[in-house]
Amino acid sequence: MNEYEKYVYQDIQKWRRKILKKSGLVKGLTKKAQNKVNGMIPDRAHRVITEGIKGMVKATLVGSNITTKKHQYHGLTLRERDEILKEKLSNYRKTAAAEGAGTGAGGIFLGLADFPLLLSVKMKFLFDAASVYGYDTSQYEERLFILHVFQLAFSNDEKRRETFDIIENWELHKERLSDMDWRVFQQEYRDYIDFVKMLQLIPGFGAIVGAYANYNLLDQLGDTAMNAYRMRVLQEAPKDY
Repeated sequence: MNEYEKYVYQDIQKWRRKILKKSGLVKGLTKKAQNKVNGMIPDRAHRVITEGIKGMVKATLVGSNITTKKHQYHGLTLRERDEILKEKLSNYRKTAAAEGAGTGAGGIFLGLADFPLLLSVKMKFLFDAASVYGYDTSQYEERLFILHVFQLAFSNDEKRRETFDIIENWELHKERLSDMDWRVFQQEYRDYIDFVKMLQLIPGFGAIVGAYANYNLLDQLGDTAMNAYRMRVLQEAPKDY
């Protein structure tokens, strides 16, 4: 392990502690309230929402895989890969912020359109992140890993800790994982971003909130993706390393 890899290892330990840290009282109360609301929604409605999110995510997975340039980062050091991803994240944050400002300025109807648009931006970023660190997104297990990274970034305490364990011990878990629990996936994501995205629906105020929220949601996803892939790189030797 060279000096930079030692630095990354320490960075990952700090990130690990942050991920596993229990959320504050306000977040805990918010999650309880969201769980109560979710419990009041009929199962039929949950199934409709779940299938809608599932279809939306799977469509973005297919599109992102097609447009991701594969096998172009052979022979790079971990430091070089990190720098490339940081540059890509900067561009994706700007795209997400501009998209959030545009849809937020339009009030309710364009605000609702922000959900699938932002989801597409996030998924495309994750496919690029996988490629930068040397993983082949045409493989089903790598697309499944991407979904777990997404879930790790946008889940609350219990599910976040569970998902972190899967990612940290991916080689042990991947054989038993055939698909996501899509109902949990959509509920965790929806609950995580609900309040901020509701503010985005307010005409006049929505543009500011939309830009700020989308920028920070991409920042959260970028930090999660970078550290998740760094952790894998240090645990195993990727095929093109």
